[in-house]
Amino acid sequence: MIVVSEEVREALDARRPVVALESTIIAHGLPRPRNLQVALELEDVVRREGAVPATIAVLDGRPHVGLDKEQLERVANEDGIRKLGHRDLPLAVAAGASGATTVSATALLAARAGVRVFATGGLGGVHREWTVTQDESADLGLLARTRITVVCAGVKSILDVPATLQRLETLGVAVAGYGTERFPGFYLSDSGYPVDWRLDSPEQVADVMRAQDALDAPESALIVANPVPEEEQLDPGLHARVLADALHACEAEGVTGQAVTPFLLDYLVRHTDGASLSANLAAVRGNVRLAGRIAAAWAGA
Repeated sequence: MIVVSEEVREALDARRPVVALESTIIAHGLPRPRNLQVALELEDVVRREGAVPATIAVLDGRPHVGLDKEQLERVANEDGIRKLGHRDLPLAVAAGASGATTVSATALLAARAGVRVFATGGLGGVHREWTVTQDESADLGLLARTRITVVCAGVKSILDVPATLQRLETLGVAVAGYGTERFPGFYLSDSGYPVDWRLDSPEQVADVMRAQDALDAPESALIVANPVPEEEQLDPGLHARVLADALHACEAEGVTGQAVTPFLLDYLVRHTDGASLSANLAAVRGNVRLAGRIAAAWAGA
């Protein structure tokens, strides 16, 4: 059912490092043609760290772990590419549909293919006004039952960060700051909230991964929260002002459900003159680089 590219399969069989990459940033997160340029750049970052990139997507009903250049171009340029969470995968497969994978779908397919390390930008989480909307990302539940290491810049700052951290604790998902005791805030180096554990090297992360297996613990993820460098973060004052305006605009325009996150993210890009997008890409590049190093440490176990 899952098509694993020859390059990725050979790397997995030889226990060489592999890093999973999501495809929603290609199809839905960036304008053309920059989306394809970034996709190729991120794969190149993985290769420079000595690992094999495994970008994941569904094409004509077939989940692919590892895309060639022609397939990347298709995801970047084809109209009608759907956005697929893990719940959508059976429907997309049965319908023969094509779609870009979110965090939850990417993590699931990567783990099924035997890829242990996954790099992304920011996780989904508990939305603001959760007590009213009951809106929580499917990422959290999927990560609670999937053994994969996710390198991210925390959760998107438009979400309820403390509620998300509490939910991750309840679900039993391990969270560690990389080089920090503070939980990063996606565009920001520090969300304002602490983490209980800190890891300072790829080798320490790989040690935790080995301990997960040795303990035969529940099949949950390890989240490595890697902050965007302070010099590349979005100005915190600007972030606070524009986010407050975005939330008011969202309410005023009656935006609800799945439309909330893209509305807020687009508002931030437009009203920070692209600075939020620059911080986002800086975070993704750093996460991909670190994931390559973690994958190498894991493969060298």
